Amino acid sequence: MLQIILAVISGGAVGFTLGLIGGGGSILATPLMLYVVGLKPHEAIGTGALAVSANAFVNFAGHARKGNVRWKSAIIFAILGILGAIGGSTLGKAFDGKKLLFLFAILMIIVGVLMLRRKPPPQGVAGGAQTETLDVATAIKVCIAALIVGALSGFFGIGGGFLIVPGLLFSTGMPMIFAIGSSLLSVGTFGLTTAVNYATSGLVDWGVAVEFILGGVAGGVLGTLLAVGLASKRAALNRIFAGLVFVVAIYMLYKNAASFGIHL
Repeated sequence: MLQIILAVISGGAVGFTLGLIGGGGSILATPLMLYVVGLKPHEAIGTGALAVSANAFVNFAGHARKGNVRWKSAIIFAILGILGAIGGSTLGKAFDGKKLLFLFAILMIIVGVLMLRRKPPPQGVAGGAQTETLDVATAIKVCIAALIVGALSGFFGIGGGFLIVPGLLFSTGMPMIFAIGSSLLSVGTFGLTTAVNYATSGLVDWGVAVEFILGGVAGGVLGTLLAVGLASKRAALNRIFAGLVFVVAIYMLYKNAASFGIHL
C-alpha cells in the first residue's frame, strides 16, 4: 500500500512540474522510481520510460488540437528515432545499472544548466497559418537528428524532449512553438519504444507505471492551473527546479561513483 501511495505522489510531482513550468519534470521520473518508490535501477528506467511516454502523448494531443504540430517532420522524426531508441535501450539494458545511473546524473546536470539558460518560447502563429515544406536536404537532416536523439533517449530511458526540440529547430528551422508541439510525438514514441524493449526483459513494473501515470495526470492538471497565475514568476520557478535537479544529480553521483572506481 505504501508503494502505491509513493508512486502516485511521485507521478503527481512530475506531472505538476511539467504543467507548471512546461518541461524538464520527466528527468526526475527515474530518480523518483529509484529512491522513493524503491525500484531497481533498470526497472526504474523501464517503468519511468513508460510513464513519461503516456504523459507526452496526453500533452501531444493538446498541442495537436491547437495546431502546433508540423506533422511531416514530427512523423519522420518519430519513426526514424524508433530505430535509434531500440539500439540505445538495448545497449542501456546491457550496461551496468550503477554506471548507467552515474551517467544519467551527469545528464541531469546538463538538463539543469539548459533550463537555467532557457528563454520563454515565442508564441508564434497558429498552426494553420504556415504551410510546412520539407525538401530532401531538410528530410535528411531530420533523419540524422532523429537517429542520434532516439539513441540517447533509449539509452537513458528518457523522453528526450530537451534534445528533440533543438533537433527539430536545427534540422527544419521551424518556429519554437511548433518544435515543442511536434517534439511530443517523438517523446512519447521513444519512451514507449524503450519501455517495450525493457518489458521484454521483465524490467517494467506495470502496476507502479499505472499509479505513476494517474498521479501525473492529476498533478499536471493542478500544475497547469497554477501556471496561469504564476506566469510572471516562470523564470524563478525554472531556477528553483534546476536547483532541485542539481541536488538530486549530486546525490546520484555520490551513490554511484564507486561503479567507475571513484570514491567520494
